[in-house]
Amino acid sequence: MVTVGEALDKAVQRVFTRSLPKSAAAQMRYLVRRHQGSTRRVAELLGISQRTVERYVNNQIKTPRPQLADSLGREVRARWQPQLRARAKQAATTTDGIMIDVRARFGYTATPGSTDEARVRHLTLALPPHHAARLLAAQEAGLSEDQLREIAAEAVGEVYFRDGGRRAHGLEVELSDLVDLQFEL
Repeated sequence: MVTVGEALDKAVQRVFTRSLPKSAAAQMRYLVRRHQGSTRRVAELLGISQRTVERYVNNQIKTPRPQLADSLGREVRARWQPQLRARAKQAATTTDGIMIDVRARFGYTATPGSTDEARVRHLTLALPPHHAARLLAAQEAGLSEDQLREIAAEAVGEVYFRDGGRRAHGLEVELSDLVDLQFEL
């Protein structure tokens, strides 16, 4: 299932100019550098022993367990090119906005007697910077997936359904049955 948080992370990762380290040893060395040379901090972060981290750094172990490989890759991606990541987020929240490409079931409440039913729609929209800022700030604050989905639904409702306040006043959009979701900074 596609989540809003993962889609935002992937959008940020698409602005990277260099590829991530591929081998487990290179990833481990990168994490040790990011933590000022502390193998103990990296070991605590990954839930392994300090000696295991040292073995990866010295190329004594080459292939990590699948669980460690996943957490290692996730931690490296979360810290890769922080300045570029910050610039892209800053541009999205101040001038550029964010593109959203969503295919989901949109249900909304409208006036009684309306024939509008919830249905699957495929929308590609440019969200203005204030919506991008709200989404990225919510993700940074660690809000739940349901809350991120609510914020995304409000943004889509404002831009697409209510057309910036020009029509469909009082319409509340719900984003359910998410089929596909992509963001682009």
